[in-house]
Amino acid sequence: MDKELIHHFIVEALKEDVGDGDHTSLSTIPAGTTGKAKLLVKDEGILAGVELAAEIFNVVNAGLKLNVFLNDGAVVKPKDIAFEVEGSAQSILIAERLVLNCMQRMSGIATKTREIVDLLKDTNTKVLDTRKTTPGLRYLEKWAVRIGGGVNHRFGLYDMILIKDNHVDYAGGIRQAIENANQYLANNNKKLAIEIEVRNLEELDQVLQTGHVNRILLDNFNFDNLRQAVNIIQGRFITEASGGITVDNIREYADCGVDYISVGALTHSVKSLDLSLKAV
Repeated sequence: MDKELIHHFIVEALKEDVGDGDHTSLSTIPAGTTGKAKLLVKDEGILAGVELAAEIFNVVNAGLKLNVFLNDGAVVKPKDIAFEVEGSAQSILIAERLVLNCMQRMSGIATKTREIVDLLKDTNTKVLDTRKTTPGLRYLEKWAVRIGGGVNHRFGLYDMILIKDNHVDYAGGIRQAIENANQYLANNNKKLAIEIEVRNLEELDQVLQTGHVNRILLDNFNFDNLRQAVNIIQGRFITEASGGITVDNIREYADCGVDYISVGALTHSVKSLDLSLKAV
């Protein structure tokens, strides 16, 4: 966990929610009132965000005590209790919504990721996330993918070169795009992996003739062409498949032999896990 990044996120999220005070709690609960609350699971899935919740409670009030029963990555079911928190009642209520918003979202992502990871058992294919994340929440969402057993792709535009169709079109072609990318890295003394997207076998051939990349993204290939492409590339570059991949067909894509399958739906259209924080 990146403590500095997480601390900044929590502080900004609390500013957004609390403003100049939680006036409901301040007006109804006498100062100094203490209490206990439990994190109640109301759904089946994979729990994620417990470690983050501990940080949120600590930022809100370092005097809050957390007793954890279930850790990140645990398989959960309705009526499970993930943890109990004890201390200032007003502080617990300030932290409540931020904890739930984060944990429900993260647990939903971890649950979907684990579902896909299980579908890929007995293959050599791993599932990747994408940059199709909620602005401001990317770190949390990619963290949840890891908790679910998936693998993080690049975090942003800064930590990898991924040449997609628009880059190729603007650069004037595949060879030019690859050569430009390598020259840029040399000129700026940067060491970044280069991945390039291809849309068909003809474009793949151009990449293979050019070389100087680390990974080839096979986008929207049908199964026959994907198997053919993987056989052609075999051992020369890392392979990744994307486009039109769902829970129903992902195993068939994996059986084509690709190293990775990227699934934007892990983060852009996932159902949150139903959790609740209840006073004890």
